[in-house]
Amino acid sequence: MTSFRRTAQRSAALAVTAAAALAVTLVQNPASADDKPARTLDVRLIGINDLHGNIEPPSGSSGRVTLSDGTQVEAGGAAFNATHIRNLQAQVKNSVIVGQGDLIGASPIVSALFHDEPTIEVLNHVGMDTTAAGNHEFDEGYQELLRMQRGGCHPTDGCQFRETYEGADFPILGANVTLAANGRPALPPFWVEFRDGMPIGFIGMPLKDVPILVDPNGIKELQFGDEVAAANRYADMLNWLGVKSIVLLIHQGDNTAGGGPDECRTVAGGPGRRIAEQVSPKIDAVFSGHSHQHYNCTVTDPAGNPRPFIEGLAFGRELSVVDLKIDRRTRDVVRSATVARNHVVTRDVAPDPEVQSIIDLAKSKSGPIANRKIGTIAQDIVRAQNPAGESPLGYLIADSQLAATEDNGAVLALMNPGGVRADLAYASSPAGEGDGVVTYGEAFTVQPFGNILQTVTLTGAQIKAALEQQWQIVNGAQRQIILQPSKGLSYKWSASAPIGSKVSDVVLNGAPLDPAASYRVTINSFLQGGGDGFSVFTGGTDITGGGIDLDGFTAYLAANPNTVPPALGRIATTP
Repeated sequence: MTSFRRTAQRSAALAVTAAAALAVTLVQNPASADDKPARTLDVRLIGINDLHGNIEPPSGSSGRVTLSDGTQVEAGGAAFNATHIRNLQAQVKNSVIVGQGDLIGASPIVSALFHDEPTIEVLNHVGMDTTAAGNHEFDEGYQELLRMQRGGCHPTDGCQFRETYEGADFPILGANVTLAANGRPALPPFWVEFRDGMPIGFIGMPLKDVPILVDPNGIKELQFGDEVAAANRYADMLNWLGVKSIVLLIHQGDNTAGGGPDECRTVAGGPGRRIAEQVSPKIDAVFSGHSHQHYNCTVTDPAGNPRPFIEGLAFGRELSVVDLKIDRRTRDVVRSATVARNHVVTRDVAPDPEVQSIIDLAKSKSGPIANRKIGTIAQDIVRAQNPAGESPLGYLIADSQLAATEDNGAVLALMNPGGVRADLAYASSPAGEGDGVVTYGEAFTVQPFGNILQTVTLTGAQIKAALEQQWQIVNGAQRQIILQPSKGLSYKWSASAPIGSKVSDVVLNGAPLDPAASYRVTINSFLQGGGDGFSVFTGGTDITGGGIDLDGFTAYLAANPNTVPPALGRIATTP
């Protein structure tokens, strides 16, 4: 088993050059002569997606897998994951460990407090070979992603987890990510691994919608291109270089209508399937992510041949396993012999001791902060939205942001639902303080991004226009993102009305919204930069900075003991 990792991962250009040089060598010196009988090489691919720094076993519904028969299994946890990976590797001589993005970012405090360095250390230990970048790899900006790859202490916080940070031992790929200034690759577009002399090419990339999913200010120097076009371009390049076995790692996937780990109940028209069906026939398998769902599908490529399209459940609960047979003469995958499945990461195996030691260190260093009591709640406060788009926890966060910025003149706050990452559970907290206690770590898990609150002046017409942008056409389909308003705002929306004219009866503090009047509105820095496609917010004037969103949330909980879920009814639907 050979690999050419550290020597090439310092820059995108060097990675491509190294892969090209080695692949050309294979073209000039074929691995087997035509007069030898055809033989195949078995290679197992083990994929993980959307880990989000969940190195501890995730709790609640986020730590369970629903099987095909409806039963549930406790799953996840990096120490268990490492053991399952080792067991899967032991079954096949040659294996490759890959990722489909969002391995870091939006992480629990045990990893996020150290800028996800513990998670990278865990992935280094299990032998990750390469991964696609997801949108959350860009949460702290492009330069921070480069630091995660290359190593070095954080420019502001320094090295807090270890005395040094060595970086990822695996390349983070972005085939559709280029530098806006010159169009050159901003990340390595592909990677080649060799197993028993056979080259296997991996093309990896995030979804093209990254600019509306992360703070635009951190990725100003980047452009994100079409996924299919990028995959085809590098599949052609790999093929020309003599790499015939090619795998796509794409951080884009589909929602499902339920089903167990190996069912294929993806919702029709999903972006993941579109990519899986349209990319070059040279690509032999498609590992996907982003949707946090599980499915195991077989799709037909443009040449009419089958290939797997697979995704495992988020937070390390499943590993996607694809077994390939590679013809030693052609160096290509024998498609008819491919076998794919999602492997549940159960907790009935012995945890890997070295990975557990990494987790224990992170827990011990983060514990005094994570376990600090910051408030109490009287019952569960959930992030789930009702049919109108109302989320009790979303409302609570918006209320906290309004309270935190009233000194800036704010009369309204609007919160993006994607920034609410977990429920606030009434049951006893992980630190064991008792029912109803909310710890800093729990609040951090709800709001892990560290966005800055910004209060801006918008006209009533601009506020109405921003509310209309909750419905957008993306990739030919309507997308709905319902902002969570603070108390005092109410409005109605119609599902049947056309995009741009869905919102009506907007009322603020008892009075109809005046299109010509100016209002002070608090949003986070993600929205203020146009995140989630809310471009109206970039036109706000008289920007006044506030504190960190999490600080406002924790202060609100501290000031309101035994907090209950805010009453619904701020948003209503009409025919």
